[in-house]
Amino acid sequence: MGFVGSVFSPYYKIAGRGRPENHVAINVALYGRGVRRWAMTERGEGAVSRSASHLQVGPSAMHWDGNCLTIEIDEVTPLLPKRVRGTVKLHPQALLNHPMPLDRHGRHCWWPIAPCARVEAAFTAPDLSWRGHGYLDFNTGAEPLEDSFSRWNWSRASVPGGTAVLYDLTDREGEDVSLAILFDPKSGVTDFAPPPKTTLITSVWRMARVTRSEDRDRTVVLKTLEDSPFYARSLVKATLFGEKTVAMHESLDLDRFRNPVVQSMLPYRMPRRFF
Repeated sequence: MGFVGSVFSPYYKIAGRGRPENHVAINVALYGRGVRRWAMTERGEGAVSRSASHLQVGPSAMHWDGNCLTIEIDEVTPLLPKRVRGTVKLHPQALLNHPMPLDRHGRHCWWPIAPCARVEAAFTAPDLSWRGHGYLDFNTGAEPLEDSFSRWNWSRASVPGGTAVLYDLTDREGEDVSLAILFDPKSGVTDFAPPPKTTLITSVWRMARVTRSEDRDRTVVLKTLEDSPFYARSLVKATLFGEKTVAMHESLDLDRFRNPVVQSMLPYRMPRRFF
C-alpha cells in the first residue's frame, strides 16, 4: 500500500495532519510458508517524487504504464531488521471510474480502481514468488478517519462472476452503513443484498470481527494474518452467491486507535526516516 498522508501515522497526527506529502510510506506485508514480514517506514517530503503515473518513496516506487502497475519494493522490517525486496506487478482485468462515498457527508471516498486483477509477485528477500488474483483500490479523506467512524469491517472475495466486496461501517453518530458490491470485469458494478451478519471469534488482542455470509454456521476465521490492538487482518471462509470462498477480511476499531497507550506503541511498528 502507498500512503500520502499516512492515515495511521502518529507523526502525522502530532503534526496536525498538515502537509500530507511530508508523511508518506509504502506498506508491505508478506505471508508465506515459513515467511512473515511486515514493513511500513514513514518518510518526509525530501524522499518523495510523484507524478500522475509514478510514486517514489525512498527506495521503493510504484509506476503505472497504462496496462500494468509495477511496484518495486525495497524496505526493512522494524524492531528486528530484515530486508524486504522484490517486485509486484498488477494487471487489471478492467478499470473502473466509480468512486463511492463512505459517509453521509462525503468526507471519505473509496474507489475500487481494479477490483479484478492478475498479480505476479517475485521477491529475493525473502525468496518468495506467487501468482494469483489481485485487487487495487484507493481511499481518500477530508478529515481524520477516527473523527468520522468508530469501527468498520471490510472483506474481498473471488466469487462466480468476479469479485465481491463487503463493507460494514459505524459512523460517529452511531449510524451503520453497509455496502455489498459485485464487480464483474465484463458487465461492471452491481449492488447485491448483503447476507446476514456473522460474528467471528475475537483475535488475541480481543479485536471484534464481523463479516457477512450466507451460511453463518460454516463461516470461520481460517488464519489471522495481522493482529494489533486496533486492527486485524484475517482469512475467512464464507459462503457468497451459493459458493464457498475464502475472503481477505479486515477489522478496524478507531476508538482503540485513539487511545493514547496505542498511539505510544505505533512508532515501534511504524518508524520514521527523513531519507
